[in-house]
Order: sequence, then C-alpha cells, then structure tokens
Amino acid sequence: MRELVAATRNKDKAREIKSILKDIDIKILDLDDFENVPDIEEDGKTFEENASKKARIISGFTRRAAIADDSGLEVDALGGRPGVKSARFAGDEADYGKNNEKLLRLLKGVPPSGRKARFVCVIAIAKDGKVLDTVKGTCAGWIALGPKGANGFGYDPLFVSPEHGKTFAELASAVKNKISHRYRALSKAKESIKDLLTVL
Repeated sequence: MRELVAATRNKDKAREIKSILKDIDIKILDLDDFENVPDIEEDGKTFEENASKKARIISGFTRRAAIADDSGLEVDALGGRPGVKSARFAGDEADYGKNNEKLLRLLKGVPPSGRKARFVCVIAIAKDGKVLDTVKGTCAGWIALGPKGANGFGYDPLFVSPEHGKTFAELASAVKNKISHRYRALSKAKESIKDLLTVL
C-alpha cells in the first residue's frame, strides 16, 4: 500500500487528518513513525509558506509523499491576528488555554457583532522535496464571549459555528469534521491525492 506522511507532531491534527482521509487507499503515517525527524521552524509569513516548507522537508527526509498543513485563526477586530502565530499567540511555550485567555482579553468589551473570525487551513502535498499542490479551506464564524464545550482543541471552545450556533468544542467530532476549515482543505487535498496516486 502507498504511504503518505502527515507532517505534524500535533496528535489532535494527525487524528483529524487520518479520520478525514480514511476512505483513500493509502496508509497515513505521522512523524512519530520516524526517528530523528528534523525540527522545522515555521518562519513563513503566510500559511502557504509554512505548509509548503514542512511538506518539502518531511517528504525529502522520509523519502515518502508528505502532506502538511498550516492553519490558524484570523479575527477581524484584531487585524487578522493571531493568523500564522495562532499556535504561539501567547508565547512560544503557550498552550491552548493560554492562547484562548489572551484572545478573550484582547476582545474584552467587543460586542458579538464585532467578533467575526475565520479558521484558515492550507495544505501542501510534496514528494521528493518538491511541492506538488497546495489547497486552502476556510470556515467563517465568530468568537464567543467565553469558552464552551469539552471537545476539539486549540481555539475550538471559542469559535462559534454559524450553522449550529455552537462552538466547535460543543460539537461532536463527526459533526465538526464535516464543516471545519481542515475538512474543507482536506476534501480538496483528497482529490489531488487521488489524482496523484500514480506518482505517490
């Protein structure tokens, strides 16, 4: 069976990627399946730059096709922040809770009508150190006044889905995985992977 490496150390992301791509006849590996994987500095100014860099380096290192994503939250009232800094919004050692606390602090006093936001996910597919395709998925919503729900990860407890009127963290994984930015990007990537199976 052909193999594709999900270029992430984030267990939550890896699980989501494997779940969404499970119907493709390809084995999904992640970075835990390899030793001495190089650390990759996400120093790009865009999601596309970061995703492409990770996919290129991991495909070259593992000698397998690789899929990498860079994703984040863009909040209109904050000029698009945290953006590419989403995972490190509250500092390099920040966890999900600290990032959410900082976001709420910066939005204190902003009414619901001014809390529009979107999740963005860019996925790059690479082989032999060369990017074969990049795709993008977005999901619009708004930031809640406080965290709700126990599912999901990252900013999910604060991001309200307009389709359901609930935060991503209040939705079952199966529901979230059909509307999320990562699902929308992976759905496009899935078609590219199917087209590329002959070269992967």
